[in-house]
Amino acid sequence: MTGHMDIPFVSFKPLENELNLTEIFERVLNKSWYIGGDEDKAFEDAFAEYLGVRFCVGCGNGLDALMLSLKALGIESGDEVIVPSNTYIATALAVVYLGAKVVLAEPKLETFNIDPVEMEKAITDKTKAIMPVHLYGQPCDMDKITQLAKKYKLMIVEDCAQAHGAKYRGKKVGTFGNAAGFSFYPGKNLGALGDAGAVATNSRTTADKVRALGNYGSDYKYHHIYQGYNSRLDEIQAAFLNEKLPLLEKTNMFRKQVAKRYLSEIRNPGIILPAVPEYADPVWHVFAVRTENRDELERYLLERGIHTNKHYPIPIHRQKAFKGYFEGKYPIAEEISRTELSLPMYYGMTDSQVEYVIETINEFGR
Repeated sequence: MTGHMDIPFVSFKPLENELNLTEIFERVLNKSWYIGGDEDKAFEDAFAEYLGVRFCVGCGNGLDALMLSLKALGIESGDEVIVPSNTYIATALAVVYLGAKVVLAEPKLETFNIDPVEMEKAITDKTKAIMPVHLYGQPCDMDKITQLAKKYKLMIVEDCAQAHGAKYRGKKVGTFGNAAGFSFYPGKNLGALGDAGAVATNSRTTADKVRALGNYGSDYKYHHIYQGYNSRLDEIQAAFLNEKLPLLEKTNMFRKQVAKRYLSEIRNPGIILPAVPEYADPVWHVFAVRTENRDELERYLLERGIHTNKHYPIPIHRQKAFKGYFEGKYPIAEEISRTELSLPMYYGMTDSQVEYVIETINEFGR
């Protein structure tokens, strides 16, 4: 077995070493234009083209992208929005910020993604939108979800915070619904050097409203048509994203190769590997495994220099922030929160690092 190594859960350095970030910063600094300039427009145009949508509107972060999407689509107090029971809390917060009600639907244990059957069970006459989350970079079953949306006349807001470039039946996620929210938090597959986000849509009306809402509700200076927010994409972050976007396919392919090795070479019977449906082309923002001995595995790997993470150890319905909010039981979300562990996954991992992770996991429990 390979000698002891220290492997971080994620590292930005391999990609950053391929970029001249200082030059990018100086370019923006020399323009003395920091919000709503050429860099922002260039990124919005480039990201829209990359996804295959008509419009992209930059904003402050991924949570704002989801909230602004819902707001632009008319979600308001009294409406219900269905979200997965095992997503990050931001998906639910985007709903409650508008005074609407979060309704949880359970995922499929094999894929971690929302189960369309459970989604349909959660629909009521107050349901106005559904929010599929392409969790860990794996696309949801969008054919079934779009069929439900048509059947019940619901809007779809895709949460693509972890799924930049992921494809469902050859088509990129973020292009199936009325709008999609993206996060460019530094750890994402496409990450800024701070907080940043964007809304993607094929509707000019939605795009214009998102842009106005994120700019204090203003369609032009000192003219406010909505009670809006302050959520705009900074020029400096747009510039960094402009530099990284052309490398996204390469870095995603690298992650796929690491995942391929994990899937084929991890052979510990106590470890449950993620399932990849035939329709899915995931980008592996997170490589999540499950085991009944999660905490023991976490300690075992850390003792051997392998850093991991848990997504997410406390499900939404058990968070203090939502105490008394949900009445139902969510055993699958709880099962995932109890058993899930995320392995190191980032662009630039060496073959020996990947091999060390695999060998170490295969020795666990023996």
